[in-house]
Order: sequence, then structure tokens, then C-alpha cells
Amino acid sequence: MEFRLLGTVAIGTENGDVPLGPAKRRSLLAALLLRPNYSLSVDQLTAALWDNEPPLHARGVIQGHVSKLRTLLTAAGAETYGVELITRSAGYVLRMPETLLDAYRFEELVTLAREQRSPADAVAMYQEALSLWQGPALADAYPSPPLQAAAHALEELRLASVEQLACRYARLGEHARAAAVLRAEAVAHPLRESLSVALMEALRRAGRRSEALDWFHRTRRLLADELGVDPGRELADAYAVALRGGEGREGETAAEATAGGMKNAATSTVQVSGPVATTQASPPATSMQAPSPAPVPAAVPHSSGPDLLPRAPRGFHGRVTELAALSRAAAGEAPVCLVTGPAGVGKTALVLHWAHHGRAGFPDGLLYADLRGFGDTGEPALIEVLREFLLALGVSQHRIPESANGAAALFRSFAADRQLLVVLDNARDSEQVRPLLPGGLRCVTVVTSRHRLPGLIVTDAARPVPVDVLGPEDGTALLAGVLGTERVLAEPVAARQLAELCGGLPLALRVAAARLAQRPAWSLGAMTAELSDETRRLSLLDVEDTGVRAALRLTLQQLPGHVSHQFAHLGRHPGTHVDRYTAAALAGTDPAAAEAALERLAVAHLVTETAPGRWTLHDLVRLYARGLDAGPDALKRVLDLYIATAIAAMAAAEPGNEDCFPLPADFLPPAAVREFGDRSAAVAWYAAERDDLMLAAAAARTAGLHGRTWRIVLTLWPLIVWRVRDGWVPLLETGLEAARADADQHGESRVLNVLGWVLIEEGRIAEALTHLSIASALASRAGDPCAEANALIVLAMAQAALGGPDEAARGCERAVELARKADDRTTERLALQHLARHQVDAGQWRSALGTATESLAADGRSGTADVPRMLLLMVKGEALLGLGEEAEGIRQLDLAAREAESSGYEDGEVRALAALIRVSADEGFRARYEAALGRLTARP
Repeated sequence: MEFRLLGTVAIGTENGDVPLGPAKRRSLLAALLLRPNYSLSVDQLTAALWDNEPPLHARGVIQGHVSKLRTLLTAAGAETYGVELITRSAGYVLRMPETLLDAYRFEELVTLAREQRSPADAVAMYQEALSLWQGPALADAYPSPPLQAAAHALEELRLASVEQLACRYARLGEHARAAAVLRAEAVAHPLRESLSVALMEALRRAGRRSEALDWFHRTRRLLADELGVDPGRELADAYAVALRGGEGREGETAAEATAGGMKNAATSTVQVSGPVATTQASPPATSMQAPSPAPVPAAVPHSSGPDLLPRAPRGFHGRVTELAALSRAAAGEAPVCLVTGPAGVGKTALVLHWAHHGRAGFPDGLLYADLRGFGDTGEPALIEVLREFLLALGVSQHRIPESANGAAALFRSFAADRQLLVVLDNARDSEQVRPLLPGGLRCVTVVTSRHRLPGLIVTDAARPVPVDVLGPEDGTALLAGVLGTERVLAEPVAARQLAELCGGLPLALRVAAARLAQRPAWSLGAMTAELSDETRRLSLLDVEDTGVRAALRLTLQQLPGHVSHQFAHLGRHPGTHVDRYTAAALAGTDPAAAEAALERLAVAHLVTETAPGRWTLHDLVRLYARGLDAGPDALKRVLDLYIATAIAAMAAAEPGNEDCFPLPADFLPPAAVREFGDRSAAVAWYAAERDDLMLAAAAARTAGLHGRTWRIVLTLWPLIVWRVRDGWVPLLETGLEAARADADQHGESRVLNVLGWVLIEEGRIAEALTHLSIASALASRAGDPCAEANALIVLAMAQAALGGPDEAARGCERAVELARKADDRTTERLALQHLARHQVDAGQWRSALGTATESLAADGRSGTADVPRMLLLMVKGEALLGLGEEAEGIRQLDLAAREAESSGYEDGEVRALAALIRVSADEGFRARYEAALGRLTARP
């Protein structure tokens, strides 16, 4: 599918143009296309469709045209290409990949052309860009001022591109061709002085001096007759040079002298009734779908040198960004381009597509060698590759040295004065590549590898071109290229799911498509259902000796044993990310060795570093690793690492609290545990690892490791305290089930206690009372005064919520006694904090102030900001307000809010500020409250 503005406004499909109907509908489409993915109001669209007073029913007319456009787009299968016309607020948005728009591709090609060092490459790109024009921009749209302004801006960019094309022809010495392209435009735009300047210069350099002088006089007369002005300085200078028959300024052509016009036009912004249409030369970072611009000019004669390239890949799709990056990397003298990416991502297909389209730029030959660095058939000998290259270049057999060094020297000598493309596919390492690099300054070498080959970057200034997996749109389009558009359009949702299950990996997509192609009656939905089964996915993505598993196996074979050992153990990781500590625990090694192995795996594109010190695996790679032998204890080791690390994090985040539980009897101590320097480091770890901790608990449950399941759940209690409204009940119920399966009453009591508290915060008081009564009884029977005190504290919260503050206060007083009996100052402080809260709620201001003051004074860490301290400060502030001491009460509440904000305790911050705005008219408190509430509600 293609959308066109450069000529008549049109929607092109494989079956021809979509019949759009009247001019107003085309104009509406044009306005939407001038600003794709941007919401246009009805007023903006009205301004684009009527230049005078719009009719009273303008809104209805626009709605009717929008409805018809939606119908046309649906019938054309636009959804498959990611195109959708949606209503948003008081306007409409045409959501689409911008690469489907000819104006976008034109501007991108112009930008790429400007960046080319080679005039020939620039000529090719300007030619391709200008070939997209099929007439005046927006030719059949309604001539409203906004649309006319947009068409004028596009026309300006086209004319500037013509001038630059002529400039590049001049640099190639093809002045007659420069004059030919300029004359046509100069006739059509006789008052555009820059065109006349460039045309005069081209005519003069082509030896047609009299024509140049004649053109000046013609232009001078037109300027005088039409505008009443004299020629500008640049036109006058061009006339003077033509009269003398000499060179321009320091040998510069007039077209080059006016090149600034191209730059200005290329970065211009066009407005259609406000921000309706903005076209920029620099393309946005979007998924590219259009074919790549040919990196060499179509006008250059076809290569007459040897051609060892394999056939061009069939069904190639997308990759415009990578193709453009490869073209940029290939610019300059003797460049070495390094195309890297994981197995099956399509590196070879990308390079061969690029090379076949650019073959004309290498008239002396195209050489190719598969170095088989990741195959199981053995690598070719260096002398064999060099002999094939030399024979292709016309060297007779008897002149080729027998030694690899001699042959390499002869190859460099033959390449010195030639313009060659050398493709070295599937390189294992930099050492394998270096002897095959040609010596010619006009030669281009493209290397593909599953490894990053940093050595080649250091020694030969290789320019990396990374290749990643395809996005869902490009993945779906690849399926359509193999299966046919109709089959994919019949099941667009299943096609997209299939692309996602294949992880965007072209190899996996092609294997899946091959299976479907062999079974025409099989639906895409059926294939998607089978691939959804992780236990079968990799086997379904194998065909004969080709597939994801085979590609990954060959990659892994190239790695040292300890790195392969680390990779196999990564498959046992229950989460999505690993760091040096988790990797070490999985493999039973130390963090330094694990980190070194992860870096080697990253170089081989088997893991990806998503943040400093954090790595992840592609879904299909993870499935492959999961099928490797990692021994029986890998999961236990990583679970125990999580438990040990969480205990350290709890100690830093909530210092002074007792351990929630004893370690499992068969605990496997890790070689090293992360250290937390302060509370903020612990909070950051919890935030980063939350999802993986929950996945670890799920993995422990699935493996029947009940003792570890409930312990991991309990390690999350600091995060549960800070983010109590984040839906913790299902996880805590999992922990409760595991504690009961483990027959551990201590663990059951602790989980019930936390679960009861969360239920209270969710307003489920009756359920909370049931759990908390059981927790208290279990702790009492077990003779655990600390656990019993904690259960009484939370039980008191439930009683207070039911309207019994006196009963709640008595429960907290009993908890204080139990904590003092156990000499547990932390639990005692917690009980006093809750007692003070219940006293405030009962209006016992003096008692609440005394209790809060006593608890704060008894804390030897009075300067430490933790949750109990913040809550005590809130209670103290409310008690002071109740006693009429407003200034001091506000100060205490403000202190509590600021400590909560600095500690990331968003719930506490909102509570403290809510109390402040009830008693203070200070707008600063109101603004802080709204900001804190916004952060809390926006939290994931």
C-alpha cells in the first residue's frame, strides 16, 4: 500500500488506485497525510477544505467523508499495513507508518543524498527521490490556502533537489546532463534566479557560452517586465563569468554556490491551518517499510567485472533504516562495514539485497565469500578464498602464490586501482577477515557476523551496522511476501500474533511461513495456537536442517566452554533480566566470572544488555537455553540468592527490623550477595527486581519448593508497605498456600499478618479479621511473642475500621507488652505508633501526643527516615492540631510529607499532605498534594 501526495492525491494498492471520489474527500485525505499520526481538529480540516466562509453543515460533510475513507481503507486492507483512521477528541488521526507516504520517502532520500560523499551516489538518490513525483503536489486537491501552502513548500523542496542534482552532475563532469535537467525547470519557473544561475553555469561549462549569455538576457527582461527589478548579484556574477569565459569563485560552480538554497528548503516547515502539516527533511525514528534507495546511480553502466554474489534474496521486506545505514557506512575511502546481529536476523539477506541494488557502483567487480564461521561444515582455507577472488579478477592460475600471505598481497595489489565490492559473510572473528581486506581506496568491504568483532573496529575503523529483529508490521509483511497478501489479510490478528510469537526473527518467520505454505488449508490461527505452546515452539520453527535451534546451536559451538556453561544455566532463570549476581548463582560461579561470560554472550548476540549491568534474552533464545542441561540445583541457587539479597535489602530499607524468617534447612549460600549502602539503593533494587521476584515466587511454587515460595513472598513486605494499593492479595495468597503446604506455622502466621493488613487497606475488613485472628492464634501457640504482637497490631487496625478504637487501643497496648517482654524495640515502636493513631482517631489528643512523642524519643535512629517514623510524625502533627497548636502541627505534618517524598513513600506523602490541606489554605501544600497524588495514580 502506498499513499501519494506528489502528484494527484491517491491511495495505491496491488490492485490499482483506490477510487477516492470527489475533490473534497481527496483534500481531507491530503490534510491528514500532511500530518500523519497527528490529531487534526474539525476546524483545521474545515480550513483545508474551504477557503471562504464554510457551509453550516461543514462538520457533517467532514464526518461523511471520514466515514467513506474508513470504508475505503478497510476494503483495501489498510489494517494489515498498520493504517487506521481514528477519531480522537474533537478531531481525527490517520495512524500509519510514515514510510508508506511518498512525500516522506522523498524527503528521506533527499536527506540521504545530501550526506553522500560520492557525487555518483548522490545522483542516484536524487534521481530516485525525484522519480517519486508524478505531477504538481496535491494536484487535484481543493486549492485552499493551507493546502496550497503545503504544495508550495513541497515544490520548493523539489526544485532545490533538482538544483542539487545538477550540482552533483557538475562534480562528475557531466555538464550537459546538468543543463538538461535545469533547462526544463528554468522554463517552467523563469523568475527563479537560482535556477537561471545554475543553468548558465552548466551551459558555460558544457561549452555553450552563447546559450548561457542568451539565457541571462532572457531572464533579465522577464524580471524587469514582470517584477520591475534588476538581476540579483549571483545572476549578475554568473553573467560576468560567462562573458569572461573563466571559472567561478575559486573554481566553484554556480550551482554549488547556491547550494544553501537546498539546505534551507530541505529543513523548511509547512503549516496547514496551524499544525496540520509539517514536512521535515530529517525522517523521524519510525519503522521503515519502503524499499531502500539504491546506493549507487542507476545511470552508471552495469558492472562488467566479475560477479560472485549469490542470487538476491526473495521476499525481502523493510529494513530501510538498516539499508540507509549501510549506504552511509559504505561512503568514503576504503570503508569496512560491519553488519552484526543475532542468528537468523537476516544479515546476509540485508547485505545481498543492498549489494544487488548497488552493483552498478562497483564496475570492477563484486566478490563474495562465505567464511562459514558459524557452520558445522568447516571454515574455508584462507588461500582458497584468495584464489577464488584472484581467479575472478583475471589472474591466471600459475601466477597465484601458494602461500596465503603472498596471495593476500597480490589481491591487495590488484584491488589497489579498482572499484570493488567485497562481501565477507559469516565471519567468526576479526583475524579471519583482515587478510581478505582489499587495498584499493575505492573498494568497499562488507562483513557480516553474529559477533560484534570489536577488534576490526579498532584496527580497521570498521563502521558497525547493527541489525535487530523486525517489528510486528514488518514481520506481518514478510509473512505476506511468502504466503500471499490475501491469506494474511484474511487473518490479520493471527498474522500479527504469529509475528510476535516468532519474536520478529526473520528466520523463524520464514520457517513458520514455509510450514503454512506446505499446508494451504491450515489457518494462521491454528499455527499461532500451536506456537503458543512453549514446549513445542522451537520444534515447530525447524524445517529439515534449517531453523532457530540449528542457528543457535552453531552460534553456541563457537564459544568457550565456560561461556556455554553460563548460557545453559540462564535458561533456568525464572525472571526476565539477569545481573552478575543472579548469573553467578545460576551457574554456581562468582560474579566476576559470570559478568565476563555475559559480556561474551552479548558480543555473540545471545543476550542483550538493556541497562548497565542488566541483561535479557530474546524469547526464542530463552526457550533454547531452557532445553539445555543445567543440572538440578540451578533454580534453587538463584531462588536462594533472591532470598539472601532481599534480606540485605530489608536490612538497609528498614533497619532494626527482625528477620521475617529463618533460612531454609537446605539453603544454598551464594558466592556473593549485592551490598546496599543506604535505603535509596535498597528501594531502587526492589523497584527494579519487583517483577522478577514475583516470577521467582511463581517458579518456586511450580517446582514444589514451598519453603522458598512463601519466603520470597515475605521478602517483598517493604515494597508492599510502600505501595500497599498495588494489588498484592493474589501473591500473598500464593505465599499462604505455600506456607501451609510447608507446614510452617511461623511462616503461615507472618503471611496471614501481611495479607490481613493489605485486605484492610483494600476495605475488605471481614476477610482481614478472619486471617488476623488465625495469625494471632498461630503465633500464640508457637510461643512467638513478636509474631503475636505484629498480628495484634494489624488486628487492631481492623477493629478500628469497624468503629472500635478503644478495643483497637487495648490490642496495641497488649502488643507493646509482648514486644517489651521479647525485648523487641522495633515491634514496640510499631505498636506505639499504631496506639497513637487509634488515640488520634478517638479524639484523645493529649494521649496520642504523649504516645507519639514517647515512641519518637525512644528511637535511637531519630534522624533516619523510615515508614514508622513518618507515620508517627503524622500522628503527632494531627494531635497538635487537635490541641489547637496549629503552627507546630502543620510543621510536623510538613516534615512527615517531605521525608515521605524523599524516601519514595508515596502513600505516606499523600496522607500527610491531605491532612495539611484540610487545615491550611497554603497553595504550596495544595500543589504538592496534587503532584503527589498524580505520581501515585500514575504509578505502574
